[in-house]
Amino acid sequence: MSETKTEVFTIAETVEPAVEKYMSDTNKKRCIFEQYVQPCLAELFGTCLFVFVGCASVIGDVGTLGVLQPAVAHGLALGVLIMVFGQISGGHFNPAVSLSVYLCGGMELLLLLPYVLAQMLGGITGAFLAKAMYPANMFAASLGGAFEVVNNDLGKTTLAEIIMTLFLTMVVCMGAINSRTSSPFAPFCIGLTVTANIFAGGMVSGACMNPARAFGPAAAANHWNHHWVYWVGPICGALITVSFIRLLFGDHKTRIVLK
Repeated sequence: MSETKTEVFTIAETVEPAVEKYMSDTNKKRCIFEQYVQPCLAELFGTCLFVFVGCASVIGDVGTLGVLQPAVAHGLALGVLIMVFGQISGGHFNPAVSLSVYLCGGMELLLLLPYVLAQMLGGITGAFLAKAMYPANMFAASLGGAFEVVNNDLGKTTLAEIIMTLFLTMVVCMGAINSRTSSPFAPFCIGLTVTANIFAGGMVSGACMNPARAFGPAAAANHWNHHWVYWVGPICGALITVSFIRLLFGDHKTRIVLK
């Protein structure tokens, strides 16, 4: 009996470190997946759905509602998607938003480029899904929801994109990132901001505010006229937002002056 007990205890002592190692490896893999892989997948899927709804709302707009249909569709879709995926990835779905969030201290540098790539891929996928759903003549008539500079006035179009993206990224960073002003109603506010911006500037620049939203339908419709405006404008707007928050409106952890 003594020898048998000794053997049992010896086997138990041998197995226990192996079990602990297995559990440790499993926890590590799960941690890596939840911290890096899952957020990128959420950004890809969320951007795909957002761009799909955005493009479909433009293609299906027969002209009787003006900017009302795209404005409501974009705002509702974005608010719902942020509610669903916000706890996984932050619910950016926009390279300009990701840039401003990172520069305000809301995400790791390691995730910035993967987020942008996931958003671009999601934008392309969503735009091609909208193209597959609608007849070719409707898609061609609306350029698949792609953006076009009105009257070739690049200055006014770029200015409109800067101001509207400034408004959007300010709401995102102050409502979801800045601890002093963050609110559980941030998804609702962000969606309303997109709707308000489309009402305000939809007739000037299309109210893009999102390079991924511009890139997807441009690729699907092969329409690249003045496409750079929809990168320069949103990025400049995001950088201005970061300057305001870092210098003026951020909490003591975010501000770089007068902490």
